Amino acid sequence: MPLFSSRREPSPPPPQRTGFFSKSSPPPPATTTPPSRSRTMFSRRRSSSPSLHSTSPTGTSHPKRHSLLHKSGEDASIVAARERVMSAEAAEREADRALFAAKAAVREAREHVGRLEREASEEAKRAKAKQVAAKSIGRRGKALGRHDHV
Repeated sequence: MPLFSSRREPSPPPPQRTGFFSKSSPPPPATTTPPSRSRTMFSRRRSSSPSLHSTSPTGTSHPKRHSLLHKSGEDASIVAARERVMSAEAAEREADRALFAAKAAVREAREHVGRLEREASEEAKRAKAKQVAAKSIGRRGKALGRHDHV
C-alpha cells in the first residue's frame, strides 16, 4: 500500500459559469451517498453526523477538516510535501535513537573486552606465580634421595 496516495471517486464537474446574457441552468442534484474513503496511515476517521458537515449553497455537503495537514485553501501537493517532510523527520529521529543505541552497545562491548583482558592478565599473573612456586618445590624435591645409606 503506497504511503502518500489516495483513491478518490471522480467528483462531478463543477457547474459551468455563464455570463450575464446567457440562460442560467438549475444546480446539479445533491449526492445522497457519501464517497467511500480509503484508510491510509495519515487519514482520520470521520463521522457521518450532520454536525460535522457544512452545506454549500448548491446543496452538496463537504466535510469540515480539523487537521493541521488540511488547512483550507492549501494545495494537495503542499499537504503531501508536508507529510513527506514530517515522515522524514520522524525517520531521522528514529535513526538518531538507533545510532545512540548502537554507540552504547559498542561502548559496552569494549568495556566487556577490557574486563576480560584484565581478568586474563590477572589469571596469567597467578599462573606465573604458581609456576614459580611449583618450580621451587620441584628443585627441593630433586635434592631428596641423594643420600643412599641404608
